[in-house]
Amino acid sequence: MRGVELSAALAARFGDKFLGLDPFPGLVGRVRFDPSVARALFEYLRDEQGFVHLTMVGGIDWVDHREVFYTLWSDRDRTYLQLSADLPADHPTIASAVPVWPGANAHEREAWDLVGIRFEGHPDLRRIFMPEGYEFHPLLRSFPIHEPEELEVKARSD
Repeated sequence: MRGVELSAALAARFGDKFLGLDPFPGLVGRVRFDPSVARALFEYLRDEQGFVHLTMVGGIDWVDHREVFYTLWSDRDRTYLQLSADLPADHPTIASAVPVWPGANAHEREAWDLVGIRFEGHPDLRRIFMPEGYEFHPLLRSFPIHEPEELEVKARSD
């Protein structure tokens, strides 16, 4: 029943920027939303719906667009909720969740580093795995795959 109530509340609050709540096994559901309301949605879910913990942020490259997703936890309801927004492949940008959930910091840096999703307002958006100045995001489907003979192999000499 929680999903039906949440869906109605989100539709009333965000109108056509709330794109739906899909069933998702083991969760309240998956909220699809327009990225333009990200910050307001994050604050609403934390302050008024009790989703006080962000447990994960990730990104997927679907070639024609990128998807960013968040997993939230509610102590009050003892349940998870997933959020999902589609971003254009040529400008994958969304508001940072760090001002709402500080624990999003490393998760957003990882999504930036590996999938190229830019989080506006992130306090320190820099590479977390790849070296600074690296020009690629290795989990993009357009990532150049090298043939083994093209790679520099370093051998350890004892």
